[in-house]
Amino acid sequence: MKRRSALQAALLLWSSGVGSAVRAQQGLSGRPIRLIVPFPAGGATDLLARVLAPGIGARLGAALVVENRPGAGGAIGSELVARAAPDGGTLLLATSSTHSIGPALTSELSYDPVRDFTPVAELGIAPSIMLVPNSSPAHSVAEWIAYARRQPGRLNYASSGTGTIVQLTAELFKAQAGLFVVHIPYKGTALAIPDLISGKVDVLFDSLPTALPHVRDGKLRALGITTAQRSRLLPDLPAIAEVLPGFESSTWFGLYGPGGMQAGLVERLNAAARSVLAEPEVRERLERLGIEAQTGSPSQFAAMVAHDAAKWRQLIVAHHLSAE
Repeated sequence: MKRRSALQAALLLWSSGVGSAVRAQQGLSGRPIRLIVPFPAGGATDLLARVLAPGIGARLGAALVVENRPGAGGAIGSELVARAAPDGGTLLLATSSTHSIGPALTSELSYDPVRDFTPVAELGIAPSIMLVPNSSPAHSVAEWIAYARRQPGRLNYASSGTGTIVQLTAELFKAQAGLFVVHIPYKGTALAIPDLISGKVDVLFDSLPTALPHVRDGKLRALGITTAQRSRLLPDLPAIAEVLPGFESSTWFGLYGPGGMQAGLVERLNAAARSVLAEPEVRERLERLGIEAQTGSPSQFAAMVAHDAAKWRQLIVAHHLSAE
């Protein structure tokens, strides 16, 4: 009797484990999935999540519930996902800040951007625009570089704060162009715009969604875009890389799960995301937000992030930048 009871217990334990594995591989159906956005509601990351969540959820047979967990430059929400069970019930909409820049700026993060996450799918990129006042004598990127070289240390650039991608984009531009331009940090680019319009600030690299309205209203002049080639969002605006070969700086957005997710589950999530991003209506909605849809396999996403992280780490170390 004892042997039979032990056998039954072992069979029950085995079947429970198999059932858990099957649910992780195939489950999700009927079970809400938390999509953690580690930034406040209303921002580009949040808007992207709300555009994609219904379609991805429908393809998985589950409600994808967007949950904002802002704070510490995205670290709070990212840590929540890093500590979650790898069963597909909790996902992260990550960005350059959480997985490329943040880890290079500080050693105090509670998560490892590689070990503690499973890459699922790249979702899109948001380029920035090089903005100058209408009073600037420069009407092109080449002219602005020449203008700055004639007066080293006398021009300045604004950013949305120390350690942000806005600052790092400007520092990358300075490094590749060989310029000495002074940094003026603001608490967000919205606060810097009035000073840029008035000419108190000489240049700002602002994200497309927030920069474009000021250009269209004739308040500011756009000199170039930070994508490697001209963007289909603004095909007439030259890429800065046309003057500084190799220059590229865009905020990427991507889907991660906790570390240790099963390959079959990852592929299913990846396929759902790619299917949604293939819809013309979805791509058009993202473009109106200033986001270019991007997709690929989990391994392609991981390789892109590794390349991006290495680029920013090299710049951060070389110029002794920090989040302080």
